[in-house]
Amino acid sequence: MSNPYGLGLGQEENRLAAYQPGWAEAFAQEAARIRAALGDRVLAIEHYGSTSIPGLPAKPIIDLLIGVRDLDEIKDIAPVMFALGYDDHTRNVVPGHYIMGLGEQRTHHAHFVAFESNHWWPPLNFRDRLRADAALRDEYEALKRRLVIDYPNDRAAYTEAKSAFVERVLAQAA
Repeated sequence: MSNPYGLGLGQEENRLAAYQPGWAEAFAQEAARIRAALGDRVLAIEHYGSTSIPGLPAKPIIDLLIGVRDLDEIKDIAPVMFALGYDDHTRNVVPGHYIMGLGEQRTHHAHFVAFESNHWWPPLNFRDRLRADAALRDEYEALKRRLVIDYPNDRAAYTEAKSAFVERVLAQAA
């Protein structure tokens, strides 16, 4: 299925797409759709991940960080997300996140976390560091380009191989 933002990637596939300015709009549209459906259960929604960093090539999937009061609310949130076309994506576990994916060719990942918890701030701090530092962004891009070659069909290995870089950036920000 085609979309105007060039989004969509197989569930284990790793491929980078050139940064698209429309990714910010794709985020805004989906965030509005989720807010309308979930109402006051959502405390905040942030665009994070590589698609949120201008100029950075990324896997063409929009990551939404959705702050809720408590992850126990997922039992009430999940049916609403299923009605929006999401499915349970927790097999690719990120500690402290409950993840749902949109589309067979994933266009969006909704990461639910406890708002302002220790799972809320690190991805936002990482995003903000890369937005502010072009040299750091370029270093991350070079790493990602190597890793999509090394792990073209293993999302978990690709993510794990980036973890030392992410941890270093977060430690420098602290």
